[in-house]
Amino acid sequence: MTNQPRNIAFIGAGNMTQSIVGGMVASGYPSNQIWVSNPSPAKLEKLAHELNVHTSHDNAEVAKHADVIVLAVKPQLMADVCAALRNEVADLADKLIVTIAAGIRIEKYRDYLGANIRMIRVMPNTPSLVGKGMSGLVADDRVSDDDKAYITEAFDGVGATLWVADEDELDILGAVAGSGPAYFFEFMASLQKAAVGLGFDREKARAMVQQTALGAAEMAIASDLELEDLRKQVTSKGGSTAKGIEQYQAYDIDKISDDAVKAAVQRNQEMAKLF
Repeated sequence: MTNQPRNIAFIGAGNMTQSIVGGMVASGYPSNQIWVSNPSPAKLEKLAHELNVHTSHDNAEVAKHADVIVLAVKPQLMADVCAALRNEVADLADKLIVTIAAGIRIEKYRDYLGANIRMIRVMPNTPSLVGKGMSGLVADDRVSDDDKAYITEAFDGVGATLWVADEDELDILGAVAGSGPAYFFEFMASLQKAAVGLGFDREKARAMVQQTALGAAEMAIASDLELEDLRKQVTSKGGSTAKGIEQYQAYDIDKISDDAVKAAVQRNQEMAKLF
């Protein structure tokens, strides 16, 4: 940890919190400066045992210790959680508030927690659970460069980070990076089914597909070429790959992806109105 550690409290101890806290501790963050609250004793016991962090069933208790509060509860629970914090924690305006909940906009948190809060929204994706995440971040104009650097380093512990200009861009990032793993799993599953249909058993087909996906991703990361140019490198004119690509292009894969991302963006915008 190169930035000065701060006392940080996570409200909610689900899989994402466990991954983020684990990544922070593995990166050298002092565990005695991390607090986690949650109703479930089993999750707290696991965090205390494995990572030696402070735990409590009382959200206000951990928040009072913190310079940074990370709201990691489901969106439908957020209003009640924030109302209790506002009633029980006097100095919320002095703390950095971070949320990893989808959908709820910063302006709504001002209604929940007070007009003077300073806030960062983070949208991590599920590969964060294995340290390969893509987290999008956006801040309000009260957040300092030091705040941004601190949170960037914390979330770099579970993958890569990308700051965006505003919450509209965060909706787009969510539709690509947040929903993207599902798109890739759908495609991988379809390749597995194709292999099974031609005689492979499911286990061998899965091994073949997932290693190919991993290799392709690693090649993309290692290369400066455009993704389309990487595809062309693998596609010899008149060869078997070219014939396969012709089938994808016949169904207009670009339009399929464009429609999918736009539909997900629209749903993100609809969800923002629900809370």
